[in-house]
Amino acid sequence: MKTSDRQAPLKKKTLLDKALSWVENIGNRLPDPITLFFLLSVAIIIISAIAASVNLAVIHPGTKETVTAVSLLTADGIRRMITEAVNNFVTFPPLGTVLVAMLGVGVAESTGLLSALLRQGVLIAPAAIISPAIVFLGVMSNLASDAGYVVLTPLGALVFLAFGRHPIAGLAAAFAGVSGGYSANLLIGVLDPLLAGITEGSAQLIDPDYTVNATANYYFMAVSTLLITLIGWYVTDKIVEPRLGDFHGENVTITSLTAAEKKGLRWAIFSFLALLAFFLGMLLPPQGILREPETLTIIPSPFLEGIVPIIMLAFLIPGIVYGKVAGTIQNDKDVARALGNSMSNMGYYIALAFAAAQFVAYFGWTNLGLILAVKGAEFLETTGFTGIPLLIAFILVSGFINLFIGSASAKWNIMAPVFVPLLMLIGYSPEFTQLAYRIGDSTTNIITPLMPYFPVVVAFGNKYDRNLGIGTLIATMLPYSIAFLIGWTIFFIIWFIFGIPLGPGASIRI
Repeated sequence: MKTSDRQAPLKKKTLLDKALSWVENIGNRLPDPITLFFLLSVAIIIISAIAASVNLAVIHPGTKETVTAVSLLTADGIRRMITEAVNNFVTFPPLGTVLVAMLGVGVAESTGLLSALLRQGVLIAPAAIISPAIVFLGVMSNLASDAGYVVLTPLGALVFLAFGRHPIAGLAAAFAGVSGGYSANLLIGVLDPLLAGITEGSAQLIDPDYTVNATANYYFMAVSTLLITLIGWYVTDKIVEPRLGDFHGENVTITSLTAAEKKGLRWAIFSFLALLAFFLGMLLPPQGILREPETLTIIPSPFLEGIVPIIMLAFLIPGIVYGKVAGTIQNDKDVARALGNSMSNMGYYIALAFAAAQFVAYFGWTNLGLILAVKGAEFLETTGFTGIPLLIAFILVSGFINLFIGSASAKWNIMAPVFVPLLMLIGYSPEFTQLAYRIGDSTTNIITPLMPYFPVVVAFGNKYDRNLGIGTLIATMLPYSIAFLIGWTIFFIIWFIFGIPLGPGASIRI
């Protein structure tokens, strides 16, 4: 598919357009993302040396241990950067997730399965529901942990292109749902029990018998799924896509499926259903082998831990079946060639992942992220805010810290021991404090290059716009971030004013 430069729409720019263009221009004046991450790595090395020289340190609220800035400009630091460079790369969380998932997606695309599915979908689906459907699926995808970044984001672009719309808008809508709506869902996900455990431990600093269930925020988060979908729909159709203008690359021609393609698609669906039944047979029975061996739970479970290779198979097997029935592949050599092509298309991302992995590792080694988080918590604690101003300030601080520490559990491990007891003492339940944190944590995911999957989205976007850089992506995603933050915070305040339960057995006040 050809790439092209985006053309600005010929209309008078609004104040928002001018502000976003300013952000985009500033951001795109930065070097290529690969170069930028290497430069940021150098900056972290220098900053760490300065911070260590002035003995920058904080007390960790949870462990009560002293956390000091660690200089990388020392003999130990230099040795570590050299000896662990390869390990930083191969253990970079998005790397394996992306490459494994793309093996299956690449085969499904190469054999023509994805094209047939999209064409059939365009022929039968109402165009008006595409934007909300992509955002909604993005929100729901966090059930599969990080797989939504890898699978849904590029598919969002393809779906929009198939409907004659700008593919970057589809990519942005999917990314907004996957990342900006990370805490919302109609079902309990992996994050819920993880955060609940941290919240419970912090609450027990005040009340040793206090317990927090994984369903503590379920009512609010389930309704938030609709809220995020509606906001994302509005931002996509009214702000983001009009600003992108017309797409001048090669559009997808929508034609009816041939008899061979229909037969291939039918057998591909059969194979997918057979695969689904196979995995459900190992998951649904009380003693299913894909349940957690000791607790026999589904969340967490080996099924969720292995969701990426399962998703890979969900694309790979139907892709092979489709290709064989439709005649687009003849033998195993064609499949192997498709697997190789799927990896060759990821060359830029692999190089980008190496640079990003070094920066993320350096940032963690220096303790600068931890120190920044603790300082932010201390600042909020000393503001003297109460009531709604305190809650809004807490959401904003959570969102700000999220720009520097991507892991939701890592941030909550730092913040929970401070704010859960603090807000308990003024009458707010630990579940309510956790809820406020989750709003701030989710809404800024989509505008921070430090989020591990941000480079992934840049790489996917370059397929349609070779000049798409960090500045363009941030400017594209900023309206979602602001709208989610404002809309979700207002919704949170309304929920608070009316005292609606947060989840089963969980209320706003103790």
